Amino acid sequence: MSTNVAETKKEGPVPGYHHASGAVHPVIPTETRPVDCELKEVTSLTKRTEQQEGDSDADRAEVVVIKSRANAKGVLEEDALLENGSQSNDSDDTSTDQSQVLAPPLKETSFSIGLQVLVPFLLAGFGTVGAGIVLDIVQHWTVFQEVTEVFILVPALLGLKGNLEMTLASRLSTAANIGHMDTAKEMWGMIVGNLALIQVQATVVGFLASIAAVIFGWIPEGHFKMGHAVLLCASSVATAFIASLLLGLIMIGVIVGARKIGINPDNVATPIAASLGDLITLALLSGISEGLYKQMQANDYVNTLVCAVFVALTPIWIVIARRTPSTREVLYSGWEPVIIAMAISSVGGLILDKTVSDPNFAGMAVFTPVINGVGGNLVAVQASRISTYLHMSGLPGVEPQANRPKCLNPCSAFFGSGLNSRSARVLFLLVVPGHLVFLYTISSMQGGHTTLTSVFMAFYLTVALLQVLILLYMADWMVHWMWGRGMDPDNFSIPYLTSLGDLLGTGFLALSFHILWLIGDRDSDVGD
Repeated sequence: MSTNVAETKKEGPVPGYHHASGAVHPVIPTETRPVDCELKEVTSLTKRTEQQEGDSDADRAEVVVIKSRANAKGVLEEDALLENGSQSNDSDDTSTDQSQVLAPPLKETSFSIGLQVLVPFLLAGFGTVGAGIVLDIVQHWTVFQEVTEVFILVPALLGLKGNLEMTLASRLSTAANIGHMDTAKEMWGMIVGNLALIQVQATVVGFLASIAAVIFGWIPEGHFKMGHAVLLCASSVATAFIASLLLGLIMIGVIVGARKIGINPDNVATPIAASLGDLITLALLSGISEGLYKQMQANDYVNTLVCAVFVALTPIWIVIARRTPSTREVLYSGWEPVIIAMAISSVGGLILDKTVSDPNFAGMAVFTPVINGVGGNLVAVQASRISTYLHMSGLPGVEPQANRPKCLNPCSAFFGSGLNSRSARVLFLLVVPGHLVFLYTISSMQGGHTTLTSVFMAFYLTVALLQVLILLYMADWMVHWMWGRGMDPDNFSIPYLTSLGDLLGTGFLALSFHILWLIGDRDSDVGD
């Protein structure tokens, strides 16, 4: 029979109770003076009294030293959770509580969060700057001039870093933090299964993105070209497949390496995914679409062959992904957020297409990947952190804070005392200095067609702050909402949030350029 222990040092009798087999028995110490004593279980008051009467040394303290290591571990883990803002429910059955506490979360201050996020955030930002400069250059290429629907593919395919790579990073970061990648067998199982999964998702999303681009391009213009449709399909599927494979391998290396050197993968994995994601994806899309467009003039069957090859590989990835339990679930149930997110990003792509196609607003191209990338990077970090916090607190469907309101007000989301509010403040404070660095980099590299006037800077920073403010609040609400309904936020939240970031960023930026044009803040070199 297990025995709960209370080690006390106090005056007078020490009352105590012991829980065993569902019954509650009083425990009576036999010493009234200050002593170090531990409590001993008895089955009844009568039996204990009889033992005292027959004991010639009844005045002497009876000490039994028994300590439960499991209970001590549970107390330490509970203390760690409380320090990070969680609220645990009291329960008589301590063994049940211990089984739900998977691992003590990392103790982080605002300074440590900012320090760990800052370098990956800057790297990610410079990656988006590179993507913006690439987009500013390739917008004048033949394929972008003749097949303008390629612009619609840009946010949708760049959004794959949020739909697939950042979701992969969040999923693997959570698995690493809760100890599901501690052994080599577990680690390789997670790696192979997740790589196969994102290849399936990339192929399907790339195909659907091309269909969305064809539809959004056909509706306003009223005419349909089959050659352009097949070109969009081949370019989209090939870009999505290759980019997802490269970025997936990079993500796995970052997460495994971060865990080994003691850095929280949630703070570094998603920004690094974005740092290379935009640049690699946009470079691949531009190069592949330009090459296939030239081939279409001579060999029109090439585009069809490219589509067929990548689609034929899909069943192989499905078989591999089904072997891992965690990816098998996502393979069956994880399509809704990815497809809806692609559709949302495509609407942003339509806005980009119609805005950049106007020579008066050609300067918008270089800033679009930057503002979308920064917003997506920050909200992905926050969503990944909240998801990890919830996984450490229990199972999906059980809210760790029982009194948490369903619709959290913005003040609580940003100015609360919890760890998640602290990280939201840190991430929000990175917006202005980060964008100033990125804008200066663009200006020093003579990228874009827009002079960085004070009026432009004021409008740009205002919409950037508004975008991130909305995204961080939505992340806090959405992750908890999904968790309360038994859904894993690692698989569902980031695609919605990053695609919303693309739509808000592109829409706010286009609105800013239109307002600047109306109030007379124009450049003589716009469109050059």
